[in-house]
Amino acid sequence: MASSPGSKVPQGSHVVASRATARPQGGAERPRLVRAKQRAWRVLAVGGGKGGIGKSLIASNLGIELARRGNRVVLIDADLGGANLHTCLGMELPKVTLSDYINRRVAKLEEVLVPTTVANLSLVSGALDALDVANPKYAQKLKLLRNFQALDVDYAILDLGAGTNYNVLDFFLIADHGLLVLVPEPTSVENGYRFIKAAFFRRLANVQAVYGIEWLVRDAMTRRQENGVKTPFDVIAAVRRRDQEAGESLEREMRRFRPRLIVNQARTEADRQVGEAVVGAWRKYFGLEMDYLGAIGYDDEVWKAVRKRRPLLIERPLAETAQALARIADRIIALDRTSERVEP
Repeated sequence: MASSPGSKVPQGSHVVASRATARPQGGAERPRLVRAKQRAWRVLAVGGGKGGIGKSLIASNLGIELARRGNRVVLIDADLGGANLHTCLGMELPKVTLSDYINRRVAKLEEVLVPTTVANLSLVSGALDALDVANPKYAQKLKLLRNFQALDVDYAILDLGAGTNYNVLDFFLIADHGLLVLVPEPTSVENGYRFIKAAFFRRLANVQAVYGIEWLVRDAMTRRQENGVKTPFDVIAAVRRRDQEAGESLEREMRRFRPRLIVNQARTEADRQVGEAVVGAWRKYFGLEMDYLGAIGYDDEVWKAVRKRRPLLIERPLAETAQALARIADRIIALDRTSERVEP
């Protein structure tokens, strides 16, 4: 793929950064965006700004809900170094985990897939405490990203770790649906906003590198007052004034960044409205859209199921929380029906 401003990223592709052998002027090695030859029909990534907000519970139960509807689903514990998705499914830690694949003890990612007690649902378990796995080398991470996309399933659901390190952000950015989870508390909202902002700028860095327009973006940022730059899309407008085609390409790629929001542990109507407030703030300050998939109410049945090491949808399928997860699955499927399916 050429790295000139006029080069094109394939329409509808979901891309990740890799190292190019060609070096632009100045000798700096530049990442490129590449597309997997084959990929899961839909990749979902469940992330958030902090731990303890229910990402793993949402990922596991959403996987169960989609599998019960006849979809082939694989849950991937991408919380490298802190895996607990198997516990949410009521399973012991599998003998073969993601660390075996990263460390080349198994040749293919498919060898790490283990069946669960739910039909159509498999698990790729992460490592619990391997520091070399928690911080994979660049080539290892790129291999993981490509193979996540290439799994022959209907849905691959990534349960991400907390924080905004590049590993977490890159996993979030390969997804068709990046699901941002937060709870209606000021610290969680702040951390969630910080997470999605970091993901935006990671995406911006990748895209500008592909089009070879880093210098235009740097110039716009350096001359912020002169260019009237206050928001991220002011940067794009400044780039467009210098190079219309480059600016239009950059804007088109950045508008594809559309997170999906879930508010967890909502107790009141005001808690549920936090989602609309976050969407409105994102639209105002970033000029981008965010889809609010809905709120999941606080429910004692959740922690009771966790203590029993039983998934909520199996232990209490008629609980209100289970119904809320079903509605979120409905909305994800509806989004898929209105978007173009990406074929290999």
